[in-house]
Amino acid sequence: MQTVMQSNLNLSRRRCLALSVSLLATGVSAQTLPNKPIKIIVGYSAGGAVDTVARTVGQAIAASLGQPVIVENKPGAGSNIAVKATIDAPPDGLTLMMAANALAANPALYQPAPFDPERDLTPVSLIGRVPVVIAANAGAPYANIKQLIEAAKAKPGAIAFASPGNGSTPHMAVEFFERAAGIKLQHVPYRGGAQALTDVIGGQLPLAAMNALEVLPHVKSGKLKVLAVLSPNRTAIFPDTPTIAESGYPGFEASVWYGLVAPARTPKAIVVHLHAEVQRALQTPAVRERMAAVGGEVLPGSVEMFATLIRTERQRYETLVREANIKPD
Repeated sequence: MQTVMQSNLNLSRRRCLALSVSLLATGVSAQTLPNKPIKIIVGYSAGGAVDTVARTVGQAIAASLGQPVIVENKPGAGSNIAVKATIDAPPDGLTLMMAANALAANPALYQPAPFDPERDLTPVSLIGRVPVVIAANAGAPYANIKQLIEAAKAKPGAIAFASPGNGSTPHMAVEFFERAAGIKLQHVPYRGGAQALTDVIGGQLPLAAMNALEVLPHVKSGKLKVLAVLSPNRTAIFPDTPTIAESGYPGFEASVWYGLVAPARTPKAIVVHLHAEVQRALQTPAVRERMAAVGGEVLPGSVEMFATLIRTERQRYETLVREANIKPD
């Protein structure tokens, strides 16, 4: 069964690729964008995956535009602080936000809803995605995801997994996986990924759900092993690890996606111009190589493609939060 995210991404690619290529070919006058520094707000701490992607893309579009691009980290409240700062910024194209899945999930997780992504923000461009992985302590008795599923079915709710927190993208990814596989795991939320991984490495818990980049150094050191990659394609940093689709669940996907958004009412001409610049950046070897280095892939496409993703992901998360009664930390 193909997920909503994957099917809509494929449909949007087919319908809108010609438009994106046309925009890149013809260009839009740079005069639509004020010749001042551009700020990309990131709702997470420096050094993480979202921050890395923002800085990589920022450098590429700065070189193309001839304007400085500054990354400003505003962590806290599950990225809601960063979203609020973006919403309140002037809609002139000089303030953007590198958004991730929380943009679609938080209106359901937090009550009352802190914002409406479709009303308060304007999609500029999808950037790419990095898969969530299920990793195990090196000594855990599971060599692959099939063995984990068998063990979980034998003892429902007995096997625990750590995540960076209630309502985090890895937590939600495992909730989706549990439903697809017909199993029940015990969720142990942490306040961030570092302590969660420390406890899994130490043997306090057998499993962790994280983005691929966070587990990479521990897999290289032999302290963790990756059981499955929750993406449609294998990741370059774990090329020998099968995807969930290859493990018997075709079409299943649970990735961390990234995209740039702007305040609502940003003029269409500016959005079109910024979109074209980002699409150009995604074609450069530097951006593609950097995305591959963090375990991800770029996703060129239209503004409509990104808007569709936000809308469908929001609907998917609303259903999951309600059915699983997920509360934020």
